[in-house]
Amino acid sequence: MDLTPFSPLLPGWYTLDAKAPALLGARCKACGTYYFPKQVTFCRKPDCAGEAFEEVQLSRTGKLWSWTDACYAPPEPFVAPEPYQPFAIAAVELAKERMVVLGPVVSGVSAAQLRGGMTMELALEPLTDGKLTWKWRPA
Repeated sequence: MDLTPFSPLLPGWYTLDAKAPALLGARCKACGTYYFPKQVTFCRKPDCAGEAFEEVQLSRTGKLWSWTDACYAPPEPFVAPEPYQPFAIAAVELAKERMVVLGPVVSGVSAAQLRGGMTMELALEPLTDGKLTWKWRPA
């Protein structure tokens, strides 16, 4: 997909690589804890006093931890097509970081097609308003 005509919904939260997009997180240099979205003021791990972080590209794949159907239109600023079409939302445990990241599932994949533990990968897809965001798809 040519991403040129689209601008990111959340600039700086993910790369714009159409073939291999990645979420951009932070890693505490003291204890190695990962954060998404980026957290760069202090480490939230209770036994770490770290204040130095590095930006990292997070894993592009993970295991489906949980999922649901968005059967109602989310409130603004979400822009939903008319008529509203339900979509699946996935909670994916990232492969390396062992943290769970939520996100919508790509168009054409319903909640009924998802199974716990299946491998998911990050993808980019435009929303109805033309803004580009990350989504999850079965690998």
